[in-house]
Amino acid sequence: MRTFIAFDLSEEIKTELERLQKELKTTEPDIKWSNPQNIHLTLKFLGEVDEENIKEIKQLLDEVSNKIRPFEITLDKVGTFPSLDRMKVVWVGIDKGSKNVIETANLLETSCEAIGFFKEDRKFSAHLTLGRVKSGKNKVVLKEKMLSIEVKPLNHTMDKIILYKSTLTREGPIYDSLYEVGLKDG
Repeated sequence: MRTFIAFDLSEEIKTELERLQKELKTTEPDIKWSNPQNIHLTLKFLGEVDEENIKEIKQLLDEVSNKIRPFEITLDKVGTFPSLDRMKVVWVGIDKGSKNVIETANLLETSCEAIGFFKEDRKFSAHLTLGRVKSGKNKVVLKEKMLSIEVKPLNHTMDKIILYKSTLTREGPIYDSLYEVGLKDG
C-alpha cells in the first residue's frame, strides 16, 4: 500500500487554503488543484509498503513522538517550486513553527532510513501543496496574483503525527489514517 507520514490541519486552515485556491483560479491557470480537505503537511513519503512493515512504522512513530513536543505553526505566503519563473508546484509556506516541522521531518527521515526506507535527496521544505502546474498558461497573471495575495496568518497546534494510506483514483487520491500518535507534552 502507498503510504506517507504527515501532520493534519484544522478546518479553519483548510478553509483558508480553499479561499486562496479560488482567488488563484481567477487567473485561469492550467493547474491540477489539491482537494482542500486532503491538504496536509507531509513529513515523509514512504511509497509502497507491505502490510507486515506497518507494525514497524507504528513503533517508529511511537519512538519519534516521544522526542517532540506539540508546537504551533502559522501560515505564511504563497510560493512555487522550483521558482516563480519555473512553476511546478503552488504552495503555502509555514512561518512560525517551520523550524519545528523541519526538525520533525529530519528526525523521521533518519529514523525511516534506519529501518530501510530511502533517504530523500532534496532538502525538506515545510509547505502545503495547493496544486501542480500542468502548463505555463496565464503564468504572468498567476505570478502577479501570487505576489499580491494576502494569506491569513492562521495558527494551528501540531500535536499528532499520522501515518496515512493513499489510494489513487481518477477523482484524486483518497487518504485514510492508518495510525495516529500524539506528541508528548513532557
